[in-house]
Amino acid sequence: MGTSVTAAMPNAAPSILVFDENRARASIIEDGLREAGHSHVTIIHHLNDVARTIETIAPDVIVIDLENPQRDTLEHFFALSRAIQRPMAMFVDHSDGAMIEKAVEAGVSAYVVDGLRKERVKPILDMALSRFKAMSSLTRELEQARSELEDRKIIEQAKGVLMRTRGLAESDAHALLRSTAMNQNRRMVDIAQSLVTAASLLGP
Repeated sequence: MGTSVTAAMPNAAPSILVFDENRARASIIEDGLREAGHSHVTIIHHLNDVARTIETIAPDVIVIDLENPQRDTLEHFFALSRAIQRPMAMFVDHSDGAMIEKAVEAGVSAYVVDGLRKERVKPILDMALSRFKAMSSLTRELEQARSELEDRKIIEQAKGVLMRTRGLAESDAHALLRSTAMNQNRRMVDIAQSLVTAASLLGP
């Protein structure tokens, strides 16, 4: 079938999916993982099984080994990395600067050229997990900052509506938005958005 699954121990973490068309090289990775104490490991050998297996078992980490990587295959895994939002470690025997850059842009957590050895599997997996965690944290912070900026823009627009239509000073417009939000037990930005939307429907 081309797929072998090692049964998971209770509360085993993380679950790891390994793709390697070369069974001997896959054994190197599996041995490294087992010696590092990982027991929940799924090994697959066919590219067509990757997406289906990810959907079925939802692994925590994905390890890809490409002995002789073709550009199309690398691009496939780069696209997968962008889509699945999980730590991915890739071992390749050779690469070039463009592919390394694409790997970074795709969010591949560890991209290792000519470095597949059993003793390196654990530290590289640890690095992939750590880097993914750090990048995820940065992404969340960036998204939060963008959301807060958008909220401030909406509140400023709503204050402008009140200042224009009610003749209020900026501080009074802000106070009115805040008190209305408190009275209605809603977020101030939600009150502001409703006001901005209503003003746009009513026109100048």
